[in-house]
Amino acid sequence: MGKRFCCAITLIAIGWAIAGLAAAAATDTQSIAVAVRDQALSGQSVAWSLLSELTTDIGTRPAGSAAERAAADWAAAKLRAFGFSNVSLQQFPMVAWHRGIEHVELLGAYGPQTLAAAALGGSPPTPAQGVAGEVVAFSSLQALQAAPAEALAGKIALITRKLVVTQDGTGYLAALGGRSRGPAEAAQRGAVGFLMRSLGTGGHRFAHTGSTAYAGDTGPIPAFALAAADADQIERRRAAGEKVHVRLFSSASFSKDAQSQNVIAEIPGRDRPEEVVLIGAHLDCWDLGTGAIDDGSGVAIVTAAAKLILEQPRRPRRTIRVVLFGAEEVTQPHAQPLGDKVYVRAHAADIGSHVLTGESDFGAGWIYSVSLPRGLADTPFAATLGELLGPVGTDISKWDAEHTGTDVKPLVDLGVPSFKLNHDGSRYFEYHHTVDDTLDKIEPATLSQNVAAWATLVWLAADTDINFRMGSQP
Repeated sequence: MGKRFCCAITLIAIGWAIAGLAAAAATDTQSIAVAVRDQALSGQSVAWSLLSELTTDIGTRPAGSAAERAAADWAAAKLRAFGFSNVSLQQFPMVAWHRGIEHVELLGAYGPQTLAAAALGGSPPTPAQGVAGEVVAFSSLQALQAAPAEALAGKIALITRKLVVTQDGTGYLAALGGRSRGPAEAAQRGAVGFLMRSLGTGGHRFAHTGSTAYAGDTGPIPAFALAAADADQIERRRAAGEKVHVRLFSSASFSKDAQSQNVIAEIPGRDRPEEVVLIGAHLDCWDLGTGAIDDGSGVAIVTAAAKLILEQPRRPRRTIRVVLFGAEEVTQPHAQPLGDKVYVRAHAADIGSHVLTGESDFGAGWIYSVSLPRGLADTPFAATLGELLGPVGTDISKWDAEHTGTDVKPLVDLGVPSFKLNHDGSRYFEYHHTVDDTLDKIEPATLSQNVAAWATLVWLAADTDINFRMGSQP
């Protein structure tokens, strides 16, 4: 009896010791989360300096350009200097589009009026004399699709749909089809050109560009976005009963042998290094601005958050992988794989070990809430995260993460759980894809809040045993 009693006491003592170690580890995990959060809030991250260098020294970074390659080399050098492991460039071929010279004018009895316009990415050039035709307006992509075959023969289609201002960007997603599919639909109905009201908000007289795609046997047609004020100009003419004519000109061109690349770096996990928490952003941007909100801020946020974690006295249990994707902004013919799909194909054998992913690609507006993978909103993990993010001004959303970003979508489609930090995007589309996407649109204090929220969530996710695929403890 004495020996059994001693054994029982020993087992109880071991149990208490294990419980004590687990509690200490949990406390240590939370203390590091507090440390990275507070360091970010106090401006101790490198986010602002990274964003300033990227947008000032390199500037605009169109996909497939020498500037995008320079940005990738710059990012890789920074990541190595910071002490990240396994820094590499993942290169891939692509067709690069070059804007050239462009001009759109409204024709009339009193002479032509120049309109503020920007060619859509992937749009072909016009003949040297340009393309002219009568404008046929449609309220939406669906209205255009309802037009019969040859209804636009020799004419120029115009989609007039306005972008609705929303905090979460859903207004943009609802209207996006007009830009991505509108030119192809117009071409199939005989149009010789395409116009659209810019997918932007605010009262600025500049156009918002973006990528379009062409499919089928119909050849591509020149396609342009108009500043809102200029789309209204055409609408007033039409409302007065006038047949409106415009002339389009573009000298756009293509480089078929271009190259882009993803930049990859890691913080190896201390005891579960095969399990990967992937965080991403994209290095390329449109050629009109310097890509501060889209997506230089995302590059700065995820890099700075990971660097704060790297500098802590203890590495997380799981590996944190930072991926700065290339060629996010463009659409390629014949489904040529770009950065997101190139990454997935290269890691096809270990997609199952990717335990969580998220992307920063919605500027640097205030992060007001976090959406977690399905089933996690009411768990202790969410409660801890919510407690830590309270001082940052961020709540835990009851909604599951859905649209988490273009570059991580192929991972999500393959079953990798995702999270989303929800920005206040009320003003994001005033500058999106325009000449005004520049560094002065970023607030340093808000950028620091972004880094704080990212560093806190990513550290906790990488240092936990939570099975995000199941929403439960393994």
